[in-house]
Formats: sequence, structure tokens, C-alpha cells
Amino acid sequence: MILEDIGHEALSFVGGVGDLALFGIRVLGSIPATRGLFRRALRAVHEVGIRCLPVVAIVGLFTGIVLGLEGYHTLARLGSESVLGSLVLLSLVRELGPVLAALMIIGQSGSALAAELGIQRNSEQIDALGTMGINALGFLAAPRLIASIFVYPILTLAFNASGIIGGAISGCLVMGLDPGVYRTSAEGALGSGDLAECLVKSAVFGVLTVAICMHQGYTAHLRVGVSGARSVSLSTTRAVVLACVTVLAADALITSAFL
Repeated sequence: MILEDIGHEALSFVGGVGDLALFGIRVLGSIPATRGLFRRALRAVHEVGIRCLPVVAIVGLFTGIVLGLEGYHTLARLGSESVLGSLVLLSLVRELGPVLAALMIIGQSGSALAAELGIQRNSEQIDALGTMGINALGFLAAPRLIASIFVYPILTLAFNASGIIGGAISGCLVMGLDPGVYRTSAEGALGSGDLAECLVKSAVFGVLTVAICMHQGYTAHLRVGVSGARSVSLSTTRAVVLACVTVLAADALITSAFL
């Protein structure tokens, strides 16, 4: 019985990955024939960016503050407080910035995206688009997928900037580290490879998480045993959980590739 359950879950997982891959291919295939794509993509960039920027900036600020406090105490034991700026900057740029920014965007916009598409599916708005001869994937999904490639890196950079300021607040104002030492340490730490890793991670996270959230909402009507508002609720919850897990898994893979 246990092996049977494990096998069933494994098959369900593989089937889900296959469905997501086919969904992504269909979205990409709809791009060339979609009219007004650029305009809707710009609108999606504006909506997601403006909606998530305050949350991302606030979380980045407090992340930097905590990182500065903990980093200073750890480095003080080794007599290396002068490299606090490097510690904060590299920790944010290489790992914490892309991952935490992605998680915040998922919670703020990814959940809303899954719920919106789920409601449109249940209210037959997506079917109505097909009846009018409009490609629903090109109209609803493609602009958001394109926007994610730009939105996630921009918000990640905003997260990093807020985190660096937070690290300076805790390290210099609270712990008494010289601001010049913090700035000099931070300026000499960042390399082109570090910034490239940050941008690659954020862009990959954007494409994967937006595709997952759209897929869960778009297929809300296929939930077995549930319908209506319940199917939208389950799809939204599943979208957030799967997107968060995917971010952590992709982060491990990309980090291994850059090391």
C-alpha cells in the first residue's frame, strides 16, 4: 500500500510537470499571433511592479537590518567587523535578494494572478474569448510571462538596495561601525559574476513562478471533486506553495551552476 501511494504520487508529480511544460509551450507559441502584446506587457509590468514595490522594499530593509546585526556579532568574534559591508552585499545579491524578493512577489501578485485566472475560468470568460476567436493564452498569459522577465530583476535590485541601506543602519548607527569602512567594504565586494547570478536567478524565478501561478488558475476547473469558489481557493493555495518550492529548488540548481 505504501509503495502504491508513493508510485501514485510520483506519477502525479511527473504528470503535473508535463502539463506545466505543455502550458508554457502553448503560451510561447501564442506570442507571435497576439496583437497588442507589447502594450499589455507594459501594463502588466506597471501593475506588478507598482503593487509589489512597497512590500519588497520594506522586507528588504528589515532583512538588511537583521543581516547587519547578526553579521556584525559573528564577525566581531573573528575581529573582522570591517568586512560587514561585503557580507551584507554578497548575501543579498547572491542569495537572499533573488529568493526573498521572489517569495514576496509570489505572495503579493502570484496569488492574485492565480485567483484572477481561476475566476475567469469558472465564470466562462476564458471560453468566451475562444468563442470570439481570441487566443486566451496570448491575451491573458503571454503578456504576464513576458513582463515577469523584467519585473523580477527590477524588484530584486530594489530589494538589494533596501537591504544594503538596512545593513548600514544596523551596522553603522546601531553597532557603531564607521560608515566609510562599511561603504569601502561593500564597494570592493561586488563582481560582475555576482550581479549576473542575481539577474539570472531573478529572471528564471519570474518565468517559473508566473507560469506556475497562471497554470494553476487556468486549470482551476479541472480540480477533481471541487468547483466554484472552492476550486479557485485550492488553485491559489497550490500555486503559492508550488511556486515557493520551485524558487528554492531552482535557487539550489543555479547556485551550483555558478559556483
